[in-house]
Amino acid sequence: MSDEDILWFFRQGDAGVIRRYFYGYLEVAYNIYNQQYQLSGKENLDFMSLAHQYALYLMEHDWMPLEEHSPEVSLKTWLIGGFRYVVLDALKWYKREYGSITYEDYVRSFNMWDDLRLQFNQLVEDMCERLPMSPQDRELIELMLLKGYKGKEAAELMGVSPAAVSQRFARLKRDVIVPFFRKNFDMEPDMPERLENASICYGSEDMSWAGKSALLAEPMCSRGRRRDHQTEYMAQKRTTPEFITELQPGEVFVFGSNLRGMHGGGAARVAYSKFGAVWGQGVGLQGQSYGIPTMQGGVETIRPYVDEFIAFAGQHPELTFLVTRIGCGIAGFTDDEIAPLFRKAHGMENVVLPEGW
Repeated sequence: MSDEDILWFFRQGDAGVIRRYFYGYLEVAYNIYNQQYQLSGKENLDFMSLAHQYALYLMEHDWMPLEEHSPEVSLKTWLIGGFRYVVLDALKWYKREYGSITYEDYVRSFNMWDDLRLQFNQLVEDMCERLPMSPQDRELIELMLLKGYKGKEAAELMGVSPAAVSQRFARLKRDVIVPFFRKNFDMEPDMPERLENASICYGSEDMSWAGKSALLAEPMCSRGRRRDHQTEYMAQKRTTPEFITELQPGEVFVFGSNLRGMHGGGAARVAYSKFGAVWGQGVGLQGQSYGIPTMQGGVETIRPYVDEFIAFAGQHPELTFLVTRIGCGIAGFTDDEIAPLFRKAHGMENVVLPEGW
């Protein structure tokens, strides 16, 4: 059954289709979240309560939120992505009502590496199913991206030389994988691995795993003190911290977006999940965030949007704009290419730039 047919049956209230495709898809995601957060057994965090909550929301909107996805991304992927926010919201309400929220809960709720891997794997499956490619190419992509084999291991399993695997995967990454991920989800093909292995960065200082553990153990009651340190850090260094967990009133998170407003990964995902970025809006102020498109072409195509942002910041001295390293992730630009675009902002007290910009 096609995604269009499934949506049609959803709207008709077909119990069999809803049970199989809506609740069936969500059960896969819930099993992942349950392992991460031990949801089952907690008040209102069982599967049916959360799934019903999501279903009611979609029915109230005539299932329209499910029609916004790219045709190259499956309905299953879109459903799982939306269900994630239902789970996180419910988890935070539970913590608020039944116990104190630790800083670890707060950080982990917005940095679910298991959830990122789930979405990543589903996108790879979509790509293999929906794009024309040979069985050998599909097998190689699945071995390298889904099962985590190295080049030599994949070569041995496929019965070819490591050089052949290296050349074929480089071609697939250039011609198929990266274009697909850029179009449908602002994530690089190796992002889950890099996130899983990354240490938390604060400003320009890398934090060890021991330091990270201490930070994650910090209770929420000390967040105000941490915030004071972050504000002091920005005032002294005039640089944006690389790890922003919250904003004060009047602060705005400036992130790199795309013109379609698909805030799927990187800083855009943070802006969408935490700071009010609007799905489908790629430019300008949205909630406590501001989008600057970086995915539409070369550096010169970004300049007008940066100039527009600088003018906007000048018109709003009551706001403080925390600029992230826009364009230096999946868009593929370097700091040396993007930083000069913000030269006019150097004298502005309410614009905080990344280190070196």
